[in-house]
Amino acid sequence: MIPGGRMNPKQMQAMMKRMGITQEELKDVEEVIIRLRDKEIVFKDASVTSVTVQGQKTYQIVGTPKERARTQGEMEEGGIPQEDIKLVMDQTGVTAAEAKKALEEAGGAPAEAILKIMSTR
Repeated sequence: MIPGGRMNPKQMQAMMKRMGITQEELKDVEEVIIRLRDKEIVFKDASVTSVTVQGQKTYQIVGTPKERARTQGEMEEGGIPQEDIKLVMDQTGVTAAEAKKALEEAGGAPAEAILKIMSTR
């Protein structure tokens, strides 16, 4: 609670400035994506505010979140996840380059890439 009851927005801004807190609403935000290992949280209607307190910047996101699974097309460099390359390497004993090539030829499917490599040995 704020001592003395209600405070108008101008008084609030002045008090925040004295405490070294600044805030700024980001304009023209189209969408915000929080990317996790296996899914994304997407805010299409996001309102984003940047708040700086003692030199530390944080972002506040207000909106309606929607979750979606991550797809192969959104993965790491070259479109092939590092975990899949490592899996193919571990299962077949090939180099990273060979594993990546096999995954690309298999359309990103690790099981198919492993079978392809094993069948050529």
